[in-house]
Amino acid sequence: MNRPVRERSPLQGGRMRRRARVWPLPVAVATLLFAGGAAAVIAEGGGSSGGKRAGLEVVKAPHRNRGKGHHGETIPPGIQLHGGRRVHVRLRPPAAGGLLFDVDTGHVLWSHDPLVVRPIASLTKIMTALLVVEHTNNQAQAKIGPDALHYTGSEVGVLPLGKDVSVNALMYGLLLPSGNDAAVALADRIAGSDQNFAKMMNRRAHQLDLRCTHFVSSYGLQDGNRSCPVDVAALSRIVMARPRVAKIVATWHARLPFPIKGGWLDLYSHNPLMRLRYPGTIGLKTGFTNPAGKCFVGIARRGSHTLGAVLLNSMDIGGQARQLLDAGFQAEPG
Repeated sequence: MNRPVRERSPLQGGRMRRRARVWPLPVAVATLLFAGGAAAVIAEGGGSSGGKRAGLEVVKAPHRNRGKGHHGETIPPGIQLHGGRRVHVRLRPPAAGGLLFDVDTGHVLWSHDPLVVRPIASLTKIMTALLVVEHTNNQAQAKIGPDALHYTGSEVGVLPLGKDVSVNALMYGLLLPSGNDAAVALADRIAGSDQNFAKMMNRRAHQLDLRCTHFVSSYGLQDGNRSCPVDVAALSRIVMARPRVAKIVATWHARLPFPIKGGWLDLYSHNPLMRLRYPGTIGLKTGFTNPAGKCFVGIARRGSHTLGAVLLNSMDIGGQARQLLDAGFQAEPG
């Protein structure tokens, strides 16, 4: 399987594991994304942050005539990018891409480069979570194989080799501390390998009409895991409608029975809105790699309204998500 590349970031949670061997990175990588005969190109530079600041050439998703979009824009089902009430927010410094949307209706209240394809880091795990709940139930178990222990980056860190563990516990490890080991264990459980699971992810993205989205792993450290704000918003709406996922991502701290010394596993969310004690926070997911920058989907509910903020390559994911959500709730009181 393709193993993660080490990235140091508290955003993805857990301890950092030292890899035994350092692999040389190419100076430039060009990836062609083919969808329905159209192509988009992402070229990786040698910078240390995402988007244009990292020398990353980003492009709009291929144009298609979709009915709801303007000028043949690629807009996934359930997202209303144009029309209706809008809010005016100026983020400083601006995120590379972003979206403020109504989770219940899909109406977009604010956007910045909503159709530009970028690396999304561990926001990839949102699709991983969706596939897990679609292919398992609450009683499912997963045997921890060696692939789940050969990883770098964020981790749960105590997965017991050869033992059966609860898929539900692995889901908490996936979504709270963003454990790459949990992602690989879940991928192995469902598809037999991380590579096979990535193929399932892409098939599901195609079924959902997420046309600027592509995955190469279950955990997201590779730059080939990419999407755009409108697709991330559409996927977030879908996954928040799944009670198993919604319950997990609304959790700040989970204490779970686990087959390790002491018998319990304590996990904490890295959602910056929860750390800021933002009222009504109920989700969802952070991510970070150098090319992707800091990424975040934040979901909050107040009264009868549930809003979501998508930020790709933001210098301040917590503060900017709060700024967007505040503006949205002021525009849609009640």
